[in-house]
Amino acid sequence: MKIIRNGSFSWSNEHGTFSQPVKDLYDLANETTGTALEIYNDTTKGIQQIIREAIQSNTPLRALGGSWSFTPIAASRGIILNTKPLNIRFPVSSTSVSPRYKGDPKYLCLAQCGNRIWELNKYLHGRGQSLSSSGASNGQTIAGAIATGTHGAALDFGALQENVVALHIITGPDSQLWLERASYPVMGDSFADRLGADLMRDDEVFDAALVGVGAMGFVHGVMIEAVDDFLLESYQRRVPYDDALIRQLTLLDFSNPHLPCPGERPFHMQMMINPYDMKNGVYATTMYKRPYKEGYTPPKPNGAGIGPGDDAPCFIGKLAGIIPGAVPMLVTKVLGESLNIHEQQFGRLGEIFNNTTLRGKIASAAVGIPLTAVTQVVQTLMAVNESDGPFVGLFAFRFVKSSPATLAFTRFAPVTCVMELDAVLTPETQRFYDAVWDKLEQLQIPFTFHWGKMSTIHPDRLRRMYGDSLDKFLLARSRIIEPATAGIFSNDVMRSWGIDPVS
Repeated sequence: MKIIRNGSFSWSNEHGTFSQPVKDLYDLANETTGTALEIYNDTTKGIQQIIREAIQSNTPLRALGGSWSFTPIAASRGIILNTKPLNIRFPVSSTSVSPRYKGDPKYLCLAQCGNRIWELNKYLHGRGQSLSSSGASNGQTIAGAIATGTHGAALDFGALQENVVALHIITGPDSQLWLERASYPVMGDSFADRLGADLMRDDEVFDAALVGVGAMGFVHGVMIEAVDDFLLESYQRRVPYDDALIRQLTLLDFSNPHLPCPGERPFHMQMMINPYDMKNGVYATTMYKRPYKEGYTPPKPNGAGIGPGDDAPCFIGKLAGIIPGAVPMLVTKVLGESLNIHEQQFGRLGEIFNNTTLRGKIASAAVGIPLTAVTQVVQTLMAVNESDGPFVGLFAFRFVKSSPATLAFTRFAPVTCVMELDAVLTPETQRFYDAVWDKLEQLQIPFTFHWGKMSTIHPDRLRRMYGDSLDKFLLARSRIIEPATAGIFSNDVMRSWGIDPVS
């Protein structure tokens, strides 16, 4: 494995929401000679050596994906490992899978941790295949995206981690694990030997490691189970916030006459609220899954550079620096100029959700809530905006099938509503966020935070959010990772949250 050491400096994430002094940043890269498997296994040994040296010197380590998280979840005062150049992909042969595997091996792909979502989209499209779901942006790495529970908005599939059916985790200087669910074996028993890893099939451990928030060691590879390529038929309309829409959002009743295809269950559903112009309706994005066919016109950005699948962080930075009295008028103006109102726009998953461009410093929070709480939460946001605003941003709601992953924030069954609060990055925005979290707790509305977006988490709140699931996560970690490795993979934010080796 090749390592480029950059030395100490102040590191910032992609969004510029924080800076972190680091001892070193290692750019990791695969060797270029040998078979793909030999190169992959050589990188495993190189990572194990880095872990060995870090333990010996008591230097914290943290694996870095696309730098996409708004929180310091990937930060470390020690060494940050840039994984983006680690992007090997392996197809899987029918002779390698378990005889108990329930799927078709042609849809399996072992992706090294640094593969960006856009890289996987391109690779899978070349095979006539696709991921089943995606976040709004595609600049994340696959390992980083699943570690934080990147959610997308697939009503009947779920978040990005649901694409993954096996994990290759480096758990110490002399240990590594090939991990699957016992209820869904994928690879043959001898496959782990080819990686030099121990084979483990355990549902509870797999579900804990799937959204591992960087606490489970170094996730070197993920086994993706793809699907046949498909198209999304996308619409964005302004619709009244009325009883029909409330039934749609809280009961998943799709008889709403304002829907593009009334009675048909959509693939993707999002509602975006301008709190200063709600009387004129809300912006509803609806997408339907269609069979793939040639000859469609791919989506293009509108005049503001915003495409059909882009979310508010793509344009909300334009509102930076405005005075409080001008907030209602300018939020409405920027929203009207930026949104991509459209009818029957077709595109592949990777074409609809393909944004990697952000404009200005922005704040973004994503909060999971039960469907039954949506109406009350909308009312709460409007009230908090009156008392603690003006909020320089928008309220959005996406709907995602709940995840079995132990620490998935999309944990409310059968479908989690994800409330997204995107705004300009200011101290006033953070105060607004805290007022909302406090009000939700006062109203006893259960909620969870997206691990990679802005939040206010402390051990008591974490326990209220996850209850016994937190204990299951910590127990699973103790079963697979060596204590010394767990110690160096912890960081300041995990300790403040209550996810650290001594928890």
